[in-house]
Amino acid sequence: MKVLKIHGKEDIRVEEAPMPEPAEGEVRVRMAYGGICGSDLHYYFHGASGVFVLREPLTPGHEMSATVDLDPSGDFAPGTPVTIAPATHGEPQPGLEDRPHLWPGGAYYGSASTTPHTQGGMAEYKTVPASMLRLLPDGLDLRTAALAEPLSVALHAAGVAGDLSGASVLVIGCGPIGLCVVAAALARGAASVDASDMLGGPLERAAGLGAAATYPAAAGGVPQTHYDVVFECSGVAPAISSAIGAARRAGVVVQVGNLPNEPIAVNLGPMVSKELEYRATFRFNDEMDEAVALLASRPELGQIVTHVIDADDAKRAFAVARDAQASGKVLVSLWGEE
Repeated sequence: MKVLKIHGKEDIRVEEAPMPEPAEGEVRVRMAYGGICGSDLHYYFHGASGVFVLREPLTPGHEMSATVDLDPSGDFAPGTPVTIAPATHGEPQPGLEDRPHLWPGGAYYGSASTTPHTQGGMAEYKTVPASMLRLLPDGLDLRTAALAEPLSVALHAAGVAGDLSGASVLVIGCGPIGLCVVAAALARGAASVDASDMLGGPLERAAGLGAAATYPAAAGGVPQTHYDVVFECSGVAPAISSAIGAARRAGVVVQVGNLPNEPIAVNLGPMVSKELEYRATFRFNDEMDEAVALLASRPELGQIVTHVIDADDAKRAFAVARDAQASGKVLVSLWGEE
């Protein structure tokens, strides 16, 4: 079978690998699509994602859709369409009983955080624990279903924010995760969602998903002390200062975008004078079933996907995904057919 492997900075290869055989409790799936996310881009263009450095070839991808190929237990029929929850959990911790995604010792598909690395889903076939499979409802196609993981991240961020019913919301940074946060905030009952980004392309996509107003970040036109909840989805320091400025008194700022593991310059003064709550969110917990249902009920969310590129042309796929002006979510077509 074929598999994608990142060997280092700007070095991704299509390789041959043995057909995997499912162990007890596992199912073999034929992969359909893999979404390119921010960590995938960092591994490919920099050879590292934050503190996690490539030490061996890594198959990227944790945003996946597939069909069942072989289930020795017989619980899943061949051809059953699925998406895949990409996390395994570590050791339970006191006080974190309801947050298994924060337990130490866990792993995530397509990550160099473990040694050996946890290989991802950009392959022709993959074996996965049956517990990771999520069935797709009728009408949800495999292309759109690849958005289930990033939408789960967005729904988790919305939960961290608290009750959004009737809230005024601002999303800063309208890449694929920011676009999913726009959709998640509206689904959770926000009265209005505005959006801000440096580029026009992402703002147009946010408006297409229901953002009521859009603000070019460079213009400095975001209303100050205005929003009940601000989601910072870009992970850059100036945007954090903008988020703190845009939140109303006693408002909430949710940090969604990954930050560098180093000191950064942020203006925290308004956070004190406005008595803000600054909260962080990491991956997701158990929101994937909700994400699948939301994708099925709102087919227009499929427009977050702007490009589908064959795995044999993976270098171009990563280059397109890096161009935030031109692309939303870029999917890699993994040698399979719907």
